[in-house]
Amino acid sequence: MHGDFDRCVRAVRSKDDRFDGWFFTAVLTTRIYCRPSCPVVPPKPENMTFYPSAAACQQAGFRACKRCRPDSSPGSPEWNQRADLVARAMRLIGDGVVDREGVPGLAARLGYSTRQVERQLLAELGAGPLALARAQRAQTARLLIETTALPMAQIAFAAGFASIRTFNDTVREVFALAPGELRTRAARRGRGHGGQPPAANGTLSLRLPFRAPLNPDNLFGHLIATAVPGVEEWRDGAYRRTLRLPYGHGVVALTPHPDHIGCRLTLTDPRDLTLAISRCRRLLDLDADPVAVDGQLRADPLLAPLVDKAPGRRVPRTVDEAEFAVRAVLGQQVSTAAARTHAARLVTAHGEPVDDPEGGLTHLFPAPDALAALDPESLALPRSRRATLMTLVRHLADGTLRLGVENDWERARAQLTELPGFGPWTTEVIAMRALGDPDAFLPSDLGIRRAAQALGLPHTPAALTARAAAWRPWRAYAVQYLWATDDHAINRIPAHPTP
Repeated sequence: MHGDFDRCVRAVRSKDDRFDGWFFTAVLTTRIYCRPSCPVVPPKPENMTFYPSAAACQQAGFRACKRCRPDSSPGSPEWNQRADLVARAMRLIGDGVVDREGVPGLAARLGYSTRQVERQLLAELGAGPLALARAQRAQTARLLIETTALPMAQIAFAAGFASIRTFNDTVREVFALAPGELRTRAARRGRGHGGQPPAANGTLSLRLPFRAPLNPDNLFGHLIATAVPGVEEWRDGAYRRTLRLPYGHGVVALTPHPDHIGCRLTLTDPRDLTLAISRCRRLLDLDADPVAVDGQLRADPLLAPLVDKAPGRRVPRTVDEAEFAVRAVLGQQVSTAAARTHAARLVTAHGEPVDDPEGGLTHLFPAPDALAALDPESLALPRSRRATLMTLVRHLADGTLRLGVENDWERARAQLTELPGFGPWTTEVIAMRALGDPDAFLPSDLGIRRAAQALGLPHTPAALTARAAAWRPWRAYAVQYLWATDDHAINRIPAHPTP
């Protein structure tokens, strides 16, 4: 979009926050870059130029606006609706892969040469992988500076910087303030980034932005209704769960608010902050563009009343793709309650214990390698389901099947379909909630077929698939609207949040 000058100028003049994250406005006279919704008086059009990423702005010599904080805007929805090289690279960079594995590691995960990855990112985003990762490190550093009492040296390495000097130089260049000045500024306002005083116990409180509208009912309702005891819970108005992370583990509490999602993170190692935030955003589908999604679905006269009644539905996703795939197999042809029971048994017997002084979380969900070592006869499942589960976890454990954000969705579907016991429903639900494909569709799902019949839509899988062609590329969101017609626990947040 950044190449459409007139459209960008109109978005800036209207302060339209729907375009935050789509592009960035750089002001030639002040050398500052902003998000489109910046509250200051818009500059003259001749003084504006537009970039596709914060990293491109920084490379061009612009610094971040202190008023609108463009680095904290929602991510571009482009990366969650595409499966090409650039989109997959951006999802990996968002997960901190460049900081942990370098550009060669990024390229290896994508299956391309380093040169090809750099060339593609530079052509579309105006910055290479190192610059994009640097911009993300600056954002992570600012969060840690403003919301924790960690020493600056620890923050530098936790944010992914190779040296304290590089950390200091980057923060000064991007924010026009030294790290100490950023902390003093936050303290003077009496709050950290999330409206809370800085924490010293490894717990961070921050706000996760999103594009309005956002309907939390089915989003949180689905996560709560399917929560695995010990791994997930609904407590004091927050969905809480454990996180398996590269440097340790974490616990997150996510609370819906009208204009943001409250996020309270407790990490055993602050180096996991970038990945933890990325996974929480993906879990709640916070980078979606609901106006674009709902606009297309409203074009169908039978779907339009559902969209108008409760706009802004999101697709509940996952923080761990392998975990969700295992849970999808456990949930084949059984009720939600039975699926939770099967998963809870696995967690109790094979999950890694964790401490949770603030609640009732007890374990991390078992990793694929732990499950692959099990005796199949120890699993209280039908014989065919045991075979399906063990085949899945063995492929996940040895790396022949990967379900991470770097995957091409169609290739992953083909791999899943080749596994015994994987029919269209299981493959598509994994594509929708684990792979993140916004066009995944479940025409054979009983709830979808009932909803379609009640609305007057075709309700046989083939006919419904043909009708749903007009909903592309947002069929996964249509699934949420159709599911929401049922009086099921997945569609509502409990009235009594404390267990």
